[in-house]
Amino acid sequence: MAQQTITALFDDYDAASAAVAKLESTGIPHGDISVVSNNEKDRHAGRVGVGNHAGTADKAEKAAGTGASLGTVLGGGAGLLAGLGLLAIPGVGPVVAAGWLVATLTGAGIGAAAGGLVGGLTGAGLNEADAHTYSEGVRRGGTLVTVRADEAHAVAAMNILEEHGSIDVDERSKGWQSEGWTAPTATATETPAAGLADGRTRVRAYPTTSV
Repeated sequence: MAQQTITALFDDYDAASAAVAKLESTGIPHGDISVVSNNEKDRHAGRVGVGNHAGTADKAEKAAGTGASLGTVLGGGAGLLAGLGLLAIPGVGPVVAAGWLVATLTGAGIGAAAGGLVGGLTGAGLNEADAHTYSEGVRRGGTLVTVRADEAHAVAAMNILEEHGSIDVDERSKGWQSEGWTAPTATATETPAAGLADGRTRVRAYPTTSV
């Protein structure tokens, strides 16, 4: 079956973590789920797994320009969120993160990919415009949940993310643009996100590519 990359952005980390737990309880392996949450002012210090917290938010901020990895991101047997690690992403800043998307950012222990979160998301199948929007959402304090699912499980995963309070990224990005934020617009050749045609505005799915 064709695999899809499903994305949802949350204002509230607790809502995102509840969605992740529900996804896992329905049988989606935590190896197919990823979470990236803004860690400004070390707000998630108490959530980072033992051994994964290798620096403070201040250190993460300083390292963000070089993409240095500040923690070992693990996939704990107790579930995805047991393996949260501290990471600095160029253009986004300090985050706590775990899951498959993080592996594309950290590479072989050499720090974040040159393209940062945008590069990781476009590599996973998102169009560039949406990747920039999600990256900006994390930079502004949000939590991004991404799921890899085949067609048989994609709808259920999208429903769970919606039910737990994911935000309307189009509506949010319009507000950012009114404040002066700019991002690339999707081109005619880019594959639009599934989910919009059936009325979904708070969760999207894209054909998975190379990740």
